[in-house]
Amino acid sequence: MSGDDLERRYRRLLAVYPWEHRRVYEDEMLAVLLAGARPGQRLPAAVDVRNLVGAGLRARLRVGARGFTEPSWADAATVTGLLVGVVLLTVAGKALLDQLVLTRSLPPGFGSARPDLVDWLRVAGWAGVCAAVLIGWRWVAAGLAWAGVFSWGALVAPQTADNPTYVVDTLPQFALAVVAAAALTVPVPRRRAIEVLGVRRLLALLLAPVAVVALLVTNRVTSPAFSVVGGVSYQVFYDLESSSELVLWLYVAGLAVAASAMVVAVATLTPGVRRRIVVMLLPVAALALAIDSTLAGWVTSTMHMGHPIPLVPAQWAMLVLVGPVTFLAGVLLVRRREETLRMVALGRDADREQPTGQ
Repeated sequence: MSGDDLERRYRRLLAVYPWEHRRVYEDEMLAVLLAGARPGQRLPAAVDVRNLVGAGLRARLRVGARGFTEPSWADAATVTGLLVGVVLLTVAGKALLDQLVLTRSLPPGFGSARPDLVDWLRVAGWAGVCAAVLIGWRWVAAGLAWAGVFSWGALVAPQTADNPTYVVDTLPQFALAVVAAAALTVPVPRRRAIEVLGVRRLLALLLAPVAVVALLVTNRVTSPAFSVVGGVSYQVFYDLESSSELVLWLYVAGLAVAASAMVVAVATLTPGVRRRIVVMLLPVAALALAIDSTLAGWVTSTMHMGHPIPLVPAQWAMLVLVGPVTFLAGVLLVRRREETLRMVALGRDADREQPTGQ
């Protein structure tokens, strides 16, 4: 009876190994473990538990890492790196132009501050990332992206104690920079992004952000002028302003068309690449949603209290973990989805090969 208990317990320990490993080696490993057991032994030895659990976890990590070597992950990584680089270049360029181009809707003397060296470096850095990806200099692109990540850590993170709301507000951009840097670090053939996207999709991803910035800057320049004498009548939609409702909705339509062009460019990629791009971008969306939904009250309180309110450890843990947890969940869902599709395809092939009447 003790032998049966010991065998059952060893089988539970062997369950730590991946199923593919157990299918081939489980019986052999179990025979060796039982042969080395003492007479009357009912519990696995401590050294066996440590060795089996450690080796099983390492085997599972190797199996999981092997999935990231699939060509679809590399293709999705290079497209994601370029896409995020373009988005961050657009954000940096828009912020720079907002400081260079004065809006007419503000009173004299209330314009934006002049751009500093960091503003110019942000634009130059992300422009360099995009150019390096297109040229095929992957390590240059990855190096510039990681430089952006470390720059946030050096310039923004130290403000956590004095200006925590600013740090939290910039976390989604920081997360995008991390995604871009990590994606561009994945080894891919030279100029693989251009091959995966094709000319039309590539032009959509590059020109749509230019159109967005052009529309926003044009709206800023043509916004209704501030007047001390008499009132000014204008229409507002978020940050868009116009004296005509028709013109305002034309701006909105133009922005919608540009955003739709980028979405269509990604949505028309192969399903495997498309799913993985979504998985890589989901952590940023989850982080932004967590900040907007769970920290809105904290932001309001900090603004009205007159002094910064520090986040509690649980809130910091949420901000740190929401991205990795979302990414791992997305990876598991993609694997389960594709495994289901593979099994369905195998079943259909088997049905086709089966002779009629059997």
